[in-house]
Amino acid sequence: MDNKEDKRIYTLSQEVPAKAVVKMSVPLIIGMFIMVLYNLVDTYFIGLTGDDYQLAAVNLAYPVMMVTVAISNMVGTGASSFIARCLGAGEKEKASHTLTAAFTLTFINSMLVTSIGLVFLPALARLLGAKENTFDYTQQYVQVLLLGSFFTMGSYTAGALLRSEGSVRYSMTGMVVGTLMNIVLDPLFIFTLNMQIRGAAIATVLSNAAGFGVSVLYYLRGKTLLRPSTEQIVPTGEILREIYWVGVPASLETLLTSAAYTVNNNLAVEYSELTVTAMGIAQKVLSLGNYVYQGFASGTQPIMGYNYGARNSDRMKKVLKAGVTAVTGTELVLMAMYCIFAPLLIDIFTDTAEVVDIGAHVLRRLMFILPFVGTVSMCRMSFQAMGKPHLAFAITLIRQLILYIPLLLLLNTCFGFNGMLWAQPVTEAIMMMVSLLLLTNTIKHISPTERE
Repeated sequence: MDNKEDKRIYTLSQEVPAKAVVKMSVPLIIGMFIMVLYNLVDTYFIGLTGDDYQLAAVNLAYPVMMVTVAISNMVGTGASSFIARCLGAGEKEKASHTLTAAFTLTFINSMLVTSIGLVFLPALARLLGAKENTFDYTQQYVQVLLLGSFFTMGSYTAGALLRSEGSVRYSMTGMVVGTLMNIVLDPLFIFTLNMQIRGAAIATVLSNAAGFGVSVLYYLRGKTLLRPSTEQIVPTGEILREIYWVGVPASLETLLTSAAYTVNNNLAVEYSELTVTAMGIAQKVLSLGNYVYQGFASGTQPIMGYNYGARNSDRMKKVLKAGVTAVTGTELVLMAMYCIFAPLLIDIFTDTAEVVDIGAHVLRRLMFILPFVGTVSMCRMSFQAMGKPHLAFAITLIRQLILYIPLLLLLNTCFGFNGMLWAQPVTEAIMMMVSLLLLTNTIKHISPTERE
């Protein structure tokens, strides 16, 4: 084992838990903070056009991006979970084969997404909630996203694979490059080339392509612990089972989130299309908090997976405690910032007073998810890392189908727009308690002789 490999394995296996969580998570959080800029750039530059309906269309199209990410997560999460467990068990060759198979599956899936999406494009725009003023804009944006799905899916999958072996900095670099590229390309395509919302979508696709290219380059230059091989393109039955056993529930989690997002937009559009615009801006601003908890969850995932492979339950408990403490404290600080600066943050993206007022109101309600949602995400990702996707999916199923969507419909019916906004904070508060109980009970029963 060379020095580079030894340091990465040491972080996963022996580093002080709090330090390991910080070391694995903070680079990701920094990269994901830059990803916030990535998501906000389109919103900001389209806002400069002065057309709030184009802003609404970007928000309506967001579930398509979520579905694309969900399918890439199916491969990325499943493969990274198995890779981390293989490394923990000392099976490096099997981990390398899984890496190559993940790239093969990502290419196949992206071709299917593009083909099916383009065939049903008009129906898809209507399903997303597009109305008369937003229909054409939504179609334009979604069409480009579908054509570039390979780069989006490849970027997300490659990032997950790099993190699975402890190469967090390399994963972050791909995100940074993609974001910087988007900041440069958005004004070029939207204004200089006068392509408006279509230009924003093209910039997004090209930026994902740049981020994906950087990640692949690390593999080609031999900077990583694992390397893809043309001799391992065809996955074994075991690898396919492991990828899809963990990956399908992970993908369904994002798909259910996308469905909930679509229900939310369809309810909001009944108040007005400008309400959709305001909610979209508020949700993009809130994504800073979302990416913080995703960074902590993704950072702890390979540590939990490695130690599950090594059957080290004591270390898993300490890592979970350190992660929950760190993510909750960070999110409370962000919550205070949102409370104080909500109108100023919304005003960055639009000059329309009505949109600013609604957006600030939405942000000050949705921010109440932050003390709870990080712990929920960390528990769910831990189950995926442990190769127990049925438990991860149970959290998702309860969260989205049993609690959130029914609460969204019920509270909207009973209390109108304000009731609808409280559905997610109530859901996350309940789910934090459910998730922690489920995970701590599972870790308690792990023994050195346990087999999956």
